[in-house]
Amino acid sequence: MNEHSQSIDISASPEEAFRSVSDLPAMGQYSPENTGGEWINASGPALGVKFKGSNAHGRHSWTTTATIVVFTPPSAFAFEITVGPAKVSRWSYDIESTPTGCRVSESWIDRRGAIARWAAKRSMGKIDRAEFTVQSIRETLENLKSHLERA
Repeated sequence: MNEHSQSIDISASPEEAFRSVSDLPAMGQYSPENTGGEWINASGPALGVKFKGSNAHGRHSWTTTATIVVFTPPSAFAFEITVGPAKVSRWSYDIESTPTGCRVSESWIDRRGAIARWAAKRSMGKIDRAEFTVQSIRETLENLKSHLERA
């Protein structure tokens, strides 16, 4: 199981950061892979709500179904991706107040087994998901910071 987490300090309130990371339809403006999403059983985020995420990487595009498993404004937001009964990943955002705004930490846990990781790597042109995700998280956090500090 791969895990990775990074943090960034942002000159914005925890409430503003929380609103941004939990706005799944708009997440594509920060992420190098996610292109947005849509709520499935609600009109916005809440504990237990499901959403369909849209993703693209190179020539490949796909959707995922996720369930919000932590929703504690303005400090914690997490969702899990599953395929049927199989857990794929967990993404989480923790937000803490700082003297100059907030610190946002984005974390990822890859819950796929070895066979699923191997199959995904073959279908995605030998992309190493863990290596890509390290870069993706950094880019997402930097884009979030730029967006919030311009606002």
